[in-house]
Amino acid sequence: MNIEDRKSITNSVIQNIILENRSKLSISGVLDVLSFDDQVVILETDLGLLTVKGDNLRINKLSIDTSEVVVEGDIISLAYSDKASEKAGGSFLGKIFK
Repeated sequence: MNIEDRKSITNSVIQNIILENRSKLSISGVLDVLSFDDQVVILETDLGLLTVKGDNLRINKLSIDTSEVVVEGDIISLAYSDKASEKAGGSFLGKIFK
């Protein structure tokens, strides 16, 4: 995905991420929750896949109707990846080399 494609997506999609004290993460623009456990939450958003890593993670609010998710716990990192790279096997190789 080139820069022009990203700019056109960014102009039409609004996503908010609010992190409070590294313990409460509020995210809007969520399409689906692909997987979750107490250490990793993977969300499909309008802007790509969002991976939240941490400890003792739990989903306190999940509303697909309003596209909002609230994750609480000890949040360590947030990372975006493109949907295309995930479908091409990027996540499989990433899991092998962790």
